[in-house]
Amino acid sequence: MSIEMPGALLREGLLVLASVGGPVLGALLVVGLVVGVLQAATQINDPAVGFLPRGLAAIGVVWLAGGWIMERLAGFLGQALTRMAGR
Repeated sequence: MSIEMPGALLREGLLVLASVGGPVLGALLVVGLVVGVLQAATQINDPAVGFLPRGLAAIGVVWLAGGWIMERLAGFLGQALTRMAGR
């Protein structure tokens, strides 16, 4: 294992994390913005009204993209372990 490998693995891990978390965070941002505008327009400021749509959006995105997310994370883990073993 070279001296640069931990830094490279950390950098690649953060890139994988950003690519996997991006769709979930993007959906939460869009839903949160829509809910915020609707709450401001109707003056309903109940925390449950803001939380429930965001929770459902997060569950929906993970349900739809869960296979792809697990594939990306498992691929990175396998590649990282192979590189750390020195093969």
